[in-house]
Amino acid sequence: MVLGWLCLALGVAFGSAIVPVISVEVFVIGLMTSESGIPWLAMGAVVAIGQIAGKLLYYLAARGSIRLPAVLHDRLHRQRPPSARRERWHLRTKRLRMWLESLRERCHRHPHWMASTYGISSIVGLPPFMATTVLAGLVRMSLSMFVAAGLLGRFVRFSVLAACPAVFAGLVHGA
Repeated sequence: MVLGWLCLALGVAFGSAIVPVISVEVFVIGLMTSESGIPWLAMGAVVAIGQIAGKLLYYLAARGSIRLPAVLHDRLHRQRPPSARRERWHLRTKRLRMWLESLRERCHRHPHWMASTYGISSIVGLPPFMATTVLAGLVRMSLSMFVAAGLLGRFVRFSVLAACPAVFAGLVHGA
């Protein structure tokens, strides 16, 4: 039965990594509260693997290593006639694009800065893990660093969560 719960946790973790509205944290707290026989280290490892496997798709897409499905790719890259609205949007986002390019250049010069930011985000969730995942792909963080830092951080996060669900359940319910 434990193996079944761990497989389900792997699936939920993978799904929550792809569809960010699913909360794997709530799932882990609920499961560990109701099922006492599941080893918390195994739960932490399984959820970390599922999360990084799902986030790997975002990382690879941001890096340009995988191609988006034709429907999304065509919609994002199709030629559109010029419009005043699109031109205003382009001007408004110019500063953001310049900042992102500057950030990308800094990350290339200081690769440990991005690795530490991504690692901290994988444990704490701030800055948002989804954002640092995409940024890691955009700045072309090495795949081995992405997987290692992400797995370690997510393992710590979810092992702690699985080890003491009563504490976190109390925080969630405002006790």
